[in-house]
Amino acid sequence: MNKLDIYKNKKVLITGHTGFKGSWLSQWLLQLQAKVYGYALEAPTNPSLFGQLKLSEEMDCYLNDVRDLKALKTCIDEVKPDIIFHLAAQSLVRDSYEDPINTIETNINGTVNVLEAVRQLGISTTIVVITSDKCYENKEWIHGYRENDAMGGYDPYSMSKGAAELVVSSYRRSFFNPKDYKKHGVKLASARAGNVIGGGDWAKDRIIPDCMRALQKGEEIIVRNPYATRPWQHVLESLGGYLFLGCTLLEAKDDLIEILCSGFNFGPFTTSNKNVESLVTAVLENWPGKWKYNESEAVHEAFLLNLNIDKAVQILNWQPVWGFDSTIKNTVDWYYHQHNSNNAKDITVSQIISYQKDFLNKMTN
Repeated sequence: MNKLDIYKNKKVLITGHTGFKGSWLSQWLLQLQAKVYGYALEAPTNPSLFGQLKLSEEMDCYLNDVRDLKALKTCIDEVKPDIIFHLAAQSLVRDSYEDPINTIETNINGTVNVLEAVRQLGISTTIVVITSDKCYENKEWIHGYRENDAMGGYDPYSMSKGAAELVVSSYRRSFFNPKDYKKHGVKLASARAGNVIGGGDWAKDRIIPDCMRALQKGEEIIVRNPYATRPWQHVLESLGGYLFLGCTLLEAKDDLIEILCSGFNFGPFTTSNKNVESLVTAVLENWPGKWKYNESEAVHEAFLLNLNIDKAVQILNWQPVWGFDSTIKNTVDWYYHQHNSNNAKDITVSQIISYQKDFLNKMTN
């Protein structure tokens, strides 16, 4: 049996559905025949994957700010979702330096509002809060961070993600304690993924979109931090983890609820931990071009950042599917196809089908 079949006809609310990851998640859930609802601001980029996939024609969308508790509460009350995936966020490190207040309010208060809306409404639902690998207090360790390592953050973005995790932990202990699940009916977990890449990301100051824009124009790629190492993973890899955690939570009963209502890392195998120079070199092997280093463009970012995924492997029986080479190839293929055909829908649907097949084969073996 396909474990993801549990989403068929389920009411799924995605905050941040107009963003890069939210759009991929919306499309995947639509293919799983879920009833998908979205709550977010307008798409943050132009072009946007949300617009390219014409998702507004296939799902009910509430266009509003996650910082607006009243509007968010109205949406959740009307939808009464079986599960909420909270992705709405200010997601760029560089933007957090330019506008720390918006970053902090969106990432921290937005998370509070989702949980508070559910608490005030008194509804039974499952919630998966998506934060980031940058939620951990980075000590430039070689080994991967575990779920019980300290939260922290040098820059406002990383700090806000660590704080969002503390919000989740506080609400879980204070209001949604898994030991009292039968009283409140809420299952609450969080998910932390590595550096996610994939087709349809049009954000500024992110390495893959910067590469693709330069290659499409025939220009040199500008690289800020060539030796910074990251756990690169395809967007479908992280979303597969979120979906797997979500369906496991939906099925969970009794003592298993307490184990699952916690934080989970979804990162790649260590072989995908590469520096930016290696990433750009791999991109250029799939789409020829040139790159150059520009130190003046750099802001402080972590040099080493890896995730330990033992917990997800052991408890959820989840594990990465696409290695580094497959991740880069599928990412570049998406942009190359879209650039030449101006059709994002078919390549997105095709890659979801391909990944899901590989994903389910690996999860059942």
